[in-house]
Parts: sequence; C-alpha cells; structure tokens
Amino acid sequence: MTPHEPSRDGASPGVRLVSAPARPADLLVRHVHVLDPRTGLDALHDVLVRDGEIAQIAAPGTLTPPAGVESVDGDGRHLFPAFVDPHVHLRTPGQEHKEDLETGTRAAAAGGYCAVIAMPNTAPAVDSAPILGALLDAAAREARVPVGFMAAITRGLNGSELTEMAELRALGAAGFTDDGRPVADAGVFRRALQYQRLCGGVLALHEEDPSLSGKGAMHEGVVSALLGVAGIPSVSESTMIARDCALAEYEQAQIHIQHLSARESVAVIAAAKARGVAVTCEASPHHLTMTDEDVRGLDTRRKMNPPLRSEEDRQALIEGLRDGTIDCIATDHAPHARDEKEVPFEQAPMGTTGLETAFCAVYTDLVLPGVLALELVVEKLTSGLGLLDLFVPVIAVGEPANLVLVDLDAEWVVGESGYESRSENCCFAGRTLRGRVLLTLAAGAVAYRERSTLLSVPA
Repeated sequence: MTPHEPSRDGASPGVRLVSAPARPADLLVRHVHVLDPRTGLDALHDVLVRDGEIAQIAAPGTLTPPAGVESVDGDGRHLFPAFVDPHVHLRTPGQEHKEDLETGTRAAAAGGYCAVIAMPNTAPAVDSAPILGALLDAAAREARVPVGFMAAITRGLNGSELTEMAELRALGAAGFTDDGRPVADAGVFRRALQYQRLCGGVLALHEEDPSLSGKGAMHEGVVSALLGVAGIPSVSESTMIARDCALAEYEQAQIHIQHLSARESVAVIAAAKARGVAVTCEASPHHLTMTDEDVRGLDTRRKMNPPLRSEEDRQALIEGLRDGTIDCIATDHAPHARDEKEVPFEQAPMGTTGLETAFCAVYTDLVLPGVLALELVVEKLTSGLGLLDLFVPVIAVGEPANLVLVDLDAEWVVGESGYESRSENCCFAGRTLRGRVLLTLAAGAVAYRERSTLLSVPA
C-alpha cells in the first residue's frame, strides 16, 4: 500500500495520517457477528475484503473465497470497525528508549486500532515544520498503522510563545496541543484560539491549574491523606476547563478536552455544550474502570496525570459516556522505561500504557456487568479521529478495510506474554481480562494477527 503522504506545498492541509507501505488484504471473514453502530449492522454475516476494500457483506455462509483470498473463521467471534485513538505518546523524537513509531503502532494494532494521533511533548517538542516533516517521513517508513501528529501550541511547550500554527497545519498537523502541560496564561490561550480559527485544527487541551496541582502525585482525598502522599484536587482540572470553555465560547473557536477525570469537569462540559460551545472531550479506560483505591499499594504503574480519582468521579465519567457529554474513549498511552517507574511513588513519572488493553478493560469491567452497552463502547472507541475532522471507520461496501476481529469469550492475563509496546508500565498488569483481539486491518492491510490462534480455514 502506498503510504499516505501529506501535502508539502504549504497551501492547504494535506492528508495527515501516514503509514508504511503494506500489502492490501484479500480475505473473507466467514460467519462472523458484525457490529457497527453507525451502519446499523448487528448480525451474522460474511465479509469479503478485496485489495484492501470491503467488497461484499452477505448472509452468513453464502460467500466462497475467490482464488488467492484467505478464508478467516469468524464463528463465535465479533467484527467491529477498528478503533481509533486521538491521544497517544509515541516518544519520538528523543525518547525512543520508551517507545518509537514502530513499537507504538505495533501495540496499537495489537489493541485493535487502525489509526492513532501522537502528542508533541517529545525531545525536542514538535513545534516547527522541520521536526513535523521528519516525523511524517519516519512514519511513512516505520508505522504499522496510520499515525497523525499533533503539533505544539507554544514553542517548547513553554506556554508563552505561539508556534507557527498555519505552517504546521499546512504541512499536515492534525491539530495543536501542549499535552502534558496546560496553557496556563489566559492571554496566550486566547491568541491561540484566534490563530486556530484562521488555520483550522482543533486545540486539544491538558487541563490543570499548576498552582492548584502543585507537586501532587495522586488524587487529593481520603486515600492520599491515609498514605501521606500530596494530592491533586479535582478543581485543578475543572476550573481550567471552565476558563477554556468560556474563552472558546467568546472567540467562537473549537476545543477538545483531553483525559477527563473529575465529576466537576463533566458538569462544566455538559453546561458548555448546552450553551452551544464547540467543545468535545475524551475519557481514558483507566479513569473509567479504576479509582484512587487502586493506588493504595503505591504501584507506580497506576500513577498518571490526571490521577485516578474517586468512585463518584468514575461514575460521573460513565454517565457522561451514556448521555453523550463525553465524546470518545482515548488511551493517553504513555510509555516509560522500567527503571523510570521502579522508584518511590512520588518520584516516578506520570503515565500508563493502554493501547493493548483499552477495549478489553472496558469490556471486562463495564460491558460484561451490564454497565455500558457493547455498541456504545464500540462507538466511543471509533469516534476520536472524527473529532479532529479526520475519519471515522465504518463497515460498509466500498470503504477501506479498517476492521478488528475479537473473541469476546477469550480470557488472558495482561503482561503474561509480554507486550508489543516497548514499555511495560501498564496499570492493568496482572489482571485477567475478557476479550481478545485476533486480527486488525488498518487502511486495508493486515496490521496484526494474534500468534497463538488459528484463524485461516480451508476454502
């Protein structure tokens, strides 16, 4: 497959999702339960992929694989649109000891993802056209699934001097963020909103008031008090969201709030949406399924920013998914080297990996108990790139094959067989999860195939 190439003429934004060349798939998935909430599919079908495109969707058992087409056993399995993630850290350039384009996108494919968007808080930060151009070129050689890149809002993520947003957008930036840091100066943020209106590309925001979060290492509450660990109050997040929604409303600009964690934040965004503010938001699997009670053992894999909060916060996030306040599920996949996490809790860096466990964690903890419907989870896992005006994968004839085959009955222990990611700092490590990704097609090509499962069947 020819890699997706961004426009380099500087005149208009080009295609912003880039992947390495791969052979287009020719396969038939037989007798599989197809579920796509957008196209209304929720039944057994045969699905034929030819030259990387969905060619036929037929009644189960009615299609025969043409010559040269692989036949895949879908009996007892589910086929979804492959997932997309608007918020991952691939650590390139400068931190490849944690992750790189190949290992990060390999982990994405193993988790059922057909496209991801990488954050710019690298070393150096993605704050200029040469750095972004080099990343796009590298992705065209190394990425297993299409990957796009957010550029920084401010130079060096310093929160004071805006980047050349129009130039970055013309080169192919999917949007702009200082993720890992807030744009604390309201005046700078207002100018960024004005610039964004001119050049396009959503502003994705890490919301945190540094004067409130201080040196906190976990959620401020009963557990932090018992452990004697400095806490991060939930108002550190919600007050910044309120400010930024007000400024976006005033400037008639578009913003996206990253990794929501607090019930106050959900309420602020719901009120802003009701006023007509162009704001979208995401929640991460760990915030949807875990709380600060899971930090009692001071496992540094469960240290992230924003932190795991209270059960009341978790329930508010779940309700926000149900009622549409929260638009998508994003992993905030944040790999770290083992030695960086094997230190006292307060000294460890923030972040957990999540691409390989996202669907299965949410399915195990929220779908199986009947808290959330499976179709809602699939919808929220496939919405994120649409919020960036990119694409939303669907299962329909004529569409590129962006598909994930899942065995919902399979059980597996997280980390038992290692990870596709270079890093092992997964907050779900050691957990037994239900649901296993068997096969992922991304941009029409097979990006991942589960090694221990026989998928192909005789024609």
